[in-house]
Amino acid sequence: MKKLIGAIAIVLTYSACKFNTAQTTLPIYGNRTPVTKTVDGKTETDTVYQTIPAFKTVNQYGDSITNKSLDNNIYVADFFFTTCPSICPVMHRNMLTVYDAFKSEKGVKIISYSIDPKHDSVNVLKQYADKLGIAGNTWWLLQGKKDEIYKLSESYLVRRPEEDAKQLFIHDGYFLLIDKQKRIRGTYDGTLPDQVKQLIADIKTLKAEPDQISGK
Repeated sequence: MKKLIGAIAIVLTYSACKFNTAQTTLPIYGNRTPVTKTVDGKTETDTVYQTIPAFKTVNQYGDSITNKSLDNNIYVADFFFTTCPSICPVMHRNMLTVYDAFKSEKGVKIISYSIDPKHDSVNVLKQYADKLGIAGNTWWLLQGKKDEIYKLSESYLVRRPEEDAKQLFIHDGYFLLIDKQKRIRGTYDGTLPDQVKQLIADIKTLKAEPDQISGK
């Protein structure tokens, strides 16, 4: 838990700097491990960055969605539940601006993981999507096993969801920007329009990076 809190603090610190500094390359967040190898008789040290691990879910259409479904895509992720009375409606109204900005472009997706899969069935997710006015495959609302989704949230460096005494779900309202290599490249408060505007700008910046264009 201390490591997680420390990682979140690092992310938020970098985020604060990012909003005040024009950048042509976005930072890479999370843990990193130096790896030493020998190439042509020479010793080289490379860096292996934290990535989003494998997962299995279904979307609002009942289609199977895994980490492989996002290969060669830049994507934005968040965590929500359809009966959320507080931040989720605000977050997804703001996410609609991201959806509208990129819905006609290939290679950019949005995924929203439900943290209440018992209630948020495929049919419920489809009704929620219809109410938002989203269609097609740019934005997927995902249902998976609760324990797996909760554990997955830690890989995104956000607070692990939990339930309070009234059985309401507590979770962070962050949008996470993930590159084609499944590395975390940005974190944004989804309730704040200014930060969502920055997210849209950062997606455009990320798309222009050489390794995102090549997908390698």
